[in-house]
Amino acid sequence: MSLTIPPVIAKWHQLLDTREMKLLDEMLAHDVNFYSPVVHTVQKGKEITRLYLMGAAMTIGNESFRYVREVYDDGFALLEFETEMNGIIVNGVDMISWDEDDLITEFKVMIRPLKAVNMVHAMMGQALQNFGAKKA
Repeated sequence: MSLTIPPVIAKWHQLLDTREMKLLDEMLAHDVNFYSPVVHTVQKGKEITRLYLMGAAMTIGNESFRYVREVYDDGFALLEFETEMNGIIVNGVDMISWDEDDLITEFKVMIRPLKAVNMVHAMMGQALQNFGAKKA
């Protein structure tokens, strides 16, 4: 059985394939909430979410990154991924919710194992510093 990829998820895949970060401006709701696997508070709003997703695309979304399973529901997707970062295998899920305008309203990332969480924490911290964002 073949499932149709929701348009917002197709655009997310396009962003990861092309590295066209400007697509985030078209995809994120102004009041989007981002849940990081390494920051205990929710990151609220389009600008900070954009920075986190840019950092993730440039670190976690390296050449070994691939989605291994995708599950869709009405306004929700769960995307399981695998990637390798400095010899550490990272396994995680992106949980993405969107509204009737196909704008992302919530983006939640969970990662395992602990070594991977620590690696992501260090690399994302550096990426956010490079973007000039305040580390939360």
